[in-house]
Order: sequence, then C-alpha cells, then structure tokens
Amino acid sequence: MGVVGPDTIDLEPASVLGILANISVSNEADAFYNVSSSNKEAFRKTWNPKYTLRSHFDGVRALTFHPFEPVLITASEDHTLKLWNLDKTVPAKKSASLDVEPIYTFRAHIGAVLSVVMSANGDQCYSGGTDATIRCWNIPGSNIDPFDSYEPGVLTDTLIAHTDAIWDLAYESTKHHLLSCSADNTVKLWSPQSKTPLLNSYSGEKDYGTPTSVDFLRSEPTQMVTGYSSATAVLYDLETATDVLKLENPHPGDPEGCVQINKVVSHPTLPITIAAYEDRHIRFFDNVSGKMVHSMVAHLDAVTSLAIDPNGLYLLSGSHDCSIRLWNLDSKTCVQEITSHRKKFDEAIYTVAFHPSKPYIASGGADALAKVFV
Repeated sequence: MGVVGPDTIDLEPASVLGILANISVSNEADAFYNVSSSNKEAFRKTWNPKYTLRSHFDGVRALTFHPFEPVLITASEDHTLKLWNLDKTVPAKKSASLDVEPIYTFRAHIGAVLSVVMSANGDQCYSGGTDATIRCWNIPGSNIDPFDSYEPGVLTDTLIAHTDAIWDLAYESTKHHLLSCSADNTVKLWSPQSKTPLLNSYSGEKDYGTPTSVDFLRSEPTQMVTGYSSATAVLYDLETATDVLKLENPHPGDPEGCVQINKVVSHPTLPITIAAYEDRHIRFFDNVSGKMVHSMVAHLDAVTSLAIDPNGLYLLSGSHDCSIRLWNLDSKTCVQEITSHRKKFDEAIYTVAFHPSKPYIASGGADALAKVFV
C-alpha cells in the first residue's frame, strides 16, 4: 500500500529506450515520506506475524510491552505471568515465524491473572486477577537465565482492598498512579510505591452494573473513564470521586450484559474515548460533550480489546471472531485484518497491544498463545 515507485512500472527493454534507459527517476514524494525514524513506522501499513510465544497452559488474558526494549509480559488463566525477550528466539519447526521461550515466570496469584500493566521506566509491573489481589513485581533484567534459582525480591507487594476479580488495570506515568476495576463494583486509585497505597475508591450507580474496563484520561490526567456491563461509560474526577460526565449510552434500557463494554481506551492527545462492545461495535465519544461522535460495526463477533498506537494515528482491535483489525483513526477505515488465534469455547482474542517505542504489535488469545507482529 506504499507509494508506487518507478521500479514497479513495467518499462520497455533498454534497447528500445536507448538513452532514456540511463536516466534515474527520483520520486519527489520520497522527501515527504522520509519522516523522522520515530514517525516513519506510522506510514507503514502492513504487519506480519513473526514471533509465537508458547508456554502458557491456558488463555492469555492480557499483555504489556516494555517501554523501550523488545520485551513483553503476558498474563494468563494458568495463574502465572511470563516475561519474554524477543531477541532470544528459536526457529519454529514448520513456519517462518520464530518461537520465543519465556525467560521468567511470575508465580503468586491463586487464580487466573486477568490484567497487567507496566511502569513508565519498565522496572515494575502490576497484575490483577480472580483472587482479588494486585501483585506488584520488580521485573528481572531481560538477560536473566531462565534456569536461575528462584528470585525472592521479584514480588515486592500485594495490594488488597478489592473483594472480587480485578478485570482491568491502568497506569499513569507522571504520578505513578494505578487504577483497578473489579467485579466487586468498585474502581480504586492506588499509589503503589506509597506506605498507604490506596488513595480513593469509586462506586458507580447501581444501574451501571459492573465496571469492566478503566483508563486515565490521557488529555486530562485528573480524570478517568470507566466502562460498565450496562453499556454505560462514565468520566470521574479522581480527586473528588464524583462523576463528571456520563457518555451517551447507545443502548438505554437494554438488559445488563447484552451489550456490555469490554474495553475503554483514552486517546493519547485528543479528548476522545473509544469503547469496544459485546455487540460487535466500536464507538467514539467526545469527552467534553459526552456525545457519541462515531459508531461502527468493527467485527463479526464481540470486540474484546483495543489499543492506540503511541502517535495516536491507528487503533488496533481484537475480537472473538479470531481477527485483529488495524484502523486509521482519521478516516475510521480498516487498513489491515489479521487472522490470529484459534477459538476455544467460542472465545478467541482477549488482548492486543502496541509497543510504546518499537514497531511491534501483539495479541493474546484463548488458545494459550501470544503472537507478536512486525
């Protein structure tokens, strides 16, 4: 889908062209496309599978990339998290892709691990699970030997306040704050490094249902957005714990859970919230007016996961229809579809992510695999 250059045109043989054959054609558009290396990736539209991460025994519920290294952490229903270094690979037996072995396994949760986020410097990560705890981990160096003896200093703290499964976590890098949303119908704000880590707790109205996803408003860091099982999304003020704005509900009066929000993400620079729904839609909301500004049927089954690239130009979505789709946020059009995971009990993809600084995307699924694309 790149620019058509001179070497893609079927020219006549040099003997016919004579002197014209020696002329070199320079494409003026090249200068426009030769953007700084960090932005160059934004123009590249085609992602291809390269790494397969096999080691988990059950579905991969969440994953997160290291801020600047080719490293990621996956969280699974098999009660563990695993650390992977994409530079340490072995050729796969049957395909061109590379298999990656985990270099560390984090064990402490007594139940499925449902969410994981990493700190801004890549030194800590935080995981939440069905055991209602948030575990705080020091991340071992990416050159650790997987056969080293157990490292007791990796688990640094356990945050206990929720009374039911923790569905989602969000991390804010300037204040080092953490948000968690739980099946106990609360959202909690934490300062994990503090002596008293729990800062605040937020309970929505009863008819909102259960909070299913949460994110800091990246354009207004004193606020957060929470998505609920009733298809409602609400902006809250973090300091006063009051709701600032209820975003337009596309399904008012609908029975709870039929069109629940599975994921909310905040745009990195614009005052826009994007939500993924059980009814196959992705919807866009204006954080100032609360109005829905765009709605689209994005997949053939429930949309489970969303991620926005660091430049705010592309949206990645994952679904139980086994596909990952890449969307141009400006035109709201799909620029690539990748079939990624196999179904298991009618579920397929649980999580998608962009690397914050390198050209990687990843997905995790019910088939116990994580895949990384370049």
